[in-house]
Amino acid sequence: MAVIANTFQTSSSKTNRESLSDVVSRITPEDTPIYSLISKEATNSVHPEWSVDVLAAPGDNAQAEGDEYSFDAITPPDRMGNYTQIFRKDWILSATQEAVSDAGRVLKRKEQKLKRGIELRKDVEYSIVAANASVAGATRKSGSLSTWLKTNASRGATGANGGFSTGTGLTVAPTNGTQRAFDKATLDSVMQAAHQAGGNTKFCVVSPYVKSVFVGFMSNPNVATFRYNVESGEKNSIVANADIYEGPFGTITVLPNRVMSGSAALARNAFLIDPGLLKWAWLRKIAEDKGVAKTGDAEKGVIIGEGCLVVKNEAGLGVISDLFGMNATT
Repeated sequence: MAVIANTFQTSSSKTNRESLSDVVSRITPEDTPIYSLISKEATNSVHPEWSVDVLAAPGDNAQAEGDEYSFDAITPPDRMGNYTQIFRKDWILSATQEAVSDAGRVLKRKEQKLKRGIELRKDVEYSIVAANASVAGATRKSGSLSTWLKTNASRGATGANGGFSTGTGLTVAPTNGTQRAFDKATLDSVMQAAHQAGGNTKFCVVSPYVKSVFVGFMSNPNVATFRYNVESGEKNSIVANADIYEGPFGTITVLPNRVMSGSAALARNAFLIDPGLLKWAWLRKIAEDKGVAKTGDAEKGVIIGEGCLVVKNEAGLGVISDLFGMNATT
């Protein structure tokens, strides 16, 4: 339809007030599955250490009657450690911006402190799921989970384990192999390896795409058909989801990790976790630095923390590496 001549429209107005919603939507996910699962402890060193011991393999322990004792040599436990990493987020707002009214009050000190705290926590999760070897010195790095795992590791062709080096006292990043699809047989194989090593893996943490592949296991002829009762009068639903896998070697919950969807490098691993064998050690818990000096007409802020991953015994954990983690080909 045509607009009648001389109809005054808003596009010509110079006095209409702008309307800006005071509701600010933040879609960035805040969940941190692995960090949330594991317990936290305090450390008083930038290089927390712990020992890892193993039992002798069972054998035919039959002794002769009246035999004289002989004594086996004692094998000392391995001494391992990680380095605390300093995590920091900061902001600065002019004093005028702090004073004026803004939509949603996003550009205010209080909101910036909350936002940066969430971002820092997600950076901690990133440090766990990335493939960063530990680094000593002034700019320290916490060795990521994948750099510890070697006993129960399934890797693509040409892939190689990293692990903790007793010579350097540092972890070594694994070598990427040929990517492949996540499947039930590989999951069962790594669960079996962890079980035989004495582990009790309870969670499998994967990228969102790999979680969707796991749901596809329901079409595997060796997987029991999923059914449940529908109450009379309820609306019908299409159910195409599974979260818990009861396999030959235990029951695990499969958790999608949004942080791992950040890149193909992060998404290529599926971590099999026993939360009792992982901890996060804080030298300095996440807190605002109250000592930041005011040096101008602005409001400064810093959130800082320092900690590292503690892997009590990697033989009770597992990893399936070199997966297509973003889509069917990446």
